[in-house]
Amino acid sequence: MFAPLSPEEWEVLALSLRVGLLAVALTLPPAMLAAYALARWRFPGKPIVNGLVHLPLVLPPVVTGFVLLTVFGPQAPLGRGLEAIGLPIAFRWSGAAVAAGVMAFPLMVRAMRLSLEAVDPGLEQAAATLGASRAASLMTVTLPLALPGIIAGTILGFAKALGEFGATITFVSNIPGETRTLPLAIYAFLQVPGGENAALRLVVLAVIVSMGALLISEWVAARAARRVAGG
Repeated sequence: MFAPLSPEEWEVLALSLRVGLLAVALTLPPAMLAAYALARWRFPGKPIVNGLVHLPLVLPPVVTGFVLLTVFGPQAPLGRGLEAIGLPIAFRWSGAAVAAGVMAFPLMVRAMRLSLEAVDPGLEQAAATLGASRAASLMTVTLPLALPGIIAGTILGFAKALGEFGATITFVSNIPGETRTLPLAIYAFLQVPGGENAALRLVVLAVIVSMGALLISEWVAARAARRVAGG
């Protein structure tokens, strides 16, 4: 069980990490914008927007995957358009990253929003009275103070992306070498007789990677908090 990883297992691990990193890269900017809007802005329909942001948390993942397939599938106008310019998403590893990013999005927004809400708005107002623009106040006051939560939310989203299953298999299927991430590989091994040992090795690997991501999240967030506090 603890023998070195096989080439197939390395392939699955590398693909999972690539999917997780792309998912976070795609999701981070809109997640930060949504978190800031929900934390600081007042606008009509805010509860509805908040509900839509968190909808992937309560919907069955297969429903999210079906919606993505409907929007980005080969038969959908948007899917055909992306394929025409050489950017197919359905049944590709990039589509797995999109599905993982959608599922990670509400977790990232929630962590970042809580961190932003903990920043005293009075500090932003004080910066404004000293002549700082809203953008400058955001970059020099708000974001640095909220940095631990932003980092924690980002790494939490990465860990969620690594473990995504339902939306991924619905949207991009379970294609070896293309979309077969760790959860999908575990599922595939469990479908064949005698595959339990191979599945168990991947389960252990998934636990190690996910726990590592969470520990790194705590460590980085703690360092950022100390830096913000001046320690």
